[in-house]
Amino acid sequence: MTAANTSPPPADRPEPLWQPGPDRVERAQITRFQAWAADRHGAPRAVPGDPAGSYAALHRWSVDELPRFWQAVTEWFDVRFGTPYETVLADRAMPGARWFPGATLNYAEHALRTAGDPARADEPALLAVDETHDPRPVSWSLLSRQVGSLAAELRGLGVRPGDRVSGYLPNIPEAVVAFLASAAVGAVWTSCAPDFGARSVLDRFQQVEPVVLFTVDGYRYGGKEHDRTGTVAELRRELPGLRAVVHIPLLGTPAPEGTLEWAALTSAEVEPVFEQVPFDHPLWVLYSSGTTGLPKAIVQSQGGILVEHLKQLGLHCDLGPGDRFFWYTSTGWMMWNFLVSGLLTGTTVVVYDGSPGHPGTDAQWRIAERTGATFYGTSAAYVMACRKAGARPGRDFDLSRVRCVATTGSPLPPDGFRWIHDEVDGDMWIASVSGGTDVCSCFAGAVPTLPVHIGELQAPGLGTDLQAWDPHGKAVVDEVGELIVAAPMPSMPVRFWNDPDGARYRDSYFDMFPGNWRHGDWITVTSRGSVVIHGRSDATLNRQGVRMGSADIYEAVERLPEIRESLVIGIEQADGGYWMPLFVHLAEGAALDDALRDSVKRTIREHLSPRHVPDEIIEVPAVPHTLTGKRIEVPVKRLLQGTPLDKAVNPGSVDDLELLRFYERLARERA
Repeated sequence: MTAANTSPPPADRPEPLWQPGPDRVERAQITRFQAWAADRHGAPRAVPGDPAGSYAALHRWSVDELPRFWQAVTEWFDVRFGTPYETVLADRAMPGARWFPGATLNYAEHALRTAGDPARADEPALLAVDETHDPRPVSWSLLSRQVGSLAAELRGLGVRPGDRVSGYLPNIPEAVVAFLASAAVGAVWTSCAPDFGARSVLDRFQQVEPVVLFTVDGYRYGGKEHDRTGTVAELRRELPGLRAVVHIPLLGTPAPEGTLEWAALTSAEVEPVFEQVPFDHPLWVLYSSGTTGLPKAIVQSQGGILVEHLKQLGLHCDLGPGDRFFWYTSTGWMMWNFLVSGLLTGTTVVVYDGSPGHPGTDAQWRIAERTGATFYGTSAAYVMACRKAGARPGRDFDLSRVRCVATTGSPLPPDGFRWIHDEVDGDMWIASVSGGTDVCSCFAGAVPTLPVHIGELQAPGLGTDLQAWDPHGKAVVDEVGELIVAAPMPSMPVRFWNDPDGARYRDSYFDMFPGNWRHGDWITVTSRGSVVIHGRSDATLNRQGVRMGSADIYEAVERLPEIRESLVIGIEQADGGYWMPLFVHLAEGAALDDALRDSVKRTIREHLSPRHVPDEIIEVPAVPHTLTGKRIEVPVKRLLQGTPLDKAVNPGSVDDLELLRFYERLARERA
């Protein structure tokens, strides 16, 4: 790896933990892009020896000149338009921005174009890994053939552009094939991981009414097999619009009656046919956490995701042919979609199906070694678990090919930065990144040419007008504020499903500051241009990178006759941990004994997600509400984080202020 530049910083600036050497800066694709965009599109030229100033100038240009920047991205990455666009940005309004009107294209065509290169057709497009940690390659040519075969079968089943195709699948090559075949025909993909219970899946899939369902018979996790045939049967019963169910025998069981066999649909020697769809044609539906009801069904476009992911993966992650991209994720998290988009850059993508820590805590580092990963992404929680366990990956594994360790899911604490630096590689690019399901990308994070400071994200992304705003809508620097995006991004949702007048979309992001995207994070934009994430400013439960809404928890727990009402809070902690207590108001005569605690945990584990079993179950005299009857979550979270009561809530909005004093006392006791 390149030796780090260790020249001292100016006296008024803190010492970076790491910064790239001049040769690494010179080789970075973002450096070459800036020089090319300066010649072709009027971008500012890089200043030799000043990568920070060069990036700041490029970023400023990218948000001031949005149409020119995104035109440059499409040209640099050779985006293939079936029909040309009339203009880059016809309407800058948020929501409602109109990108590349008139253009047609296909995401899957770009994801598979490396297969058309005879020199690379037999190289691995995917490396499939399970808990044996033995990589199994899937070549570009095989991936392309399977997508072609399956796309033809989908068309034969009557699947047309705009129809929804769903997957109840783990992170396996079949999921990638099914998604790309769906995109090739212009259908709309949506997926859930098989550790989601039936109710969680139906809350999502029933909204979009899929016509095809891809399923497994079960999955392996933590050295055990988990049967899912009963859940699949329930999904089939409760999704009446299904025309076909495709069985993938991961555990080796025969196809149930009335289902189609995966092997039969993917064995034909058929070149894929790519439907040319409008730029804003839906590519997939992702789901929010469902904090205040059913999860929001977020629709993102083929073109918007294509150009955003090319920018993010090609320029910010610096990925290209020869790279191997591994991010630990499941198909129920947007990072799976982001991971698969590594194919757009000609990168080999590592898909891992299994526990993040089996057979030992250091399992992911072993996978990075075995696959030759060059860019490895994980959760901040995993990094902190490795630190706590005393893992020493740099000593125990050959990680010489890894040039970047990236984290997301929650902010990486300062101790996490130090641990990677000390125990993985002292010359490691550490990219703490932050974004959202809502845009399926990063607002801020990786920049290969910039220094890394402990506890900070390197910079906002190109084309992302990221700001921190105070309550009055004023941008602030070196102060905590709301994360605001003040200009449209192509991957912002084109709409929510079943939101015909756009009211739910507007209320989700644009209610506080109309015309500007408010994301729900507390951030600081520093005077050096870096970004610090302080956690959520709303009540989303974000555990191990998997988001779930409190409403999901309430719906499951309050089915138990002993629970009158409940309140769940997720709190990011300074040591990188995540404390998730469940407060329960019991029915008359009920007692919070071990049997009831076990029943609550089992209900959440089986019906929702094992990752969202609460750390503690605490009895409360009642649950506080607003005057309109909504449970008070964000003020309780603030109280538990130590905010004084008079600053955590408006007393005039609460039905019983005395109930909140319980949480204030609990915070003092825990402190």
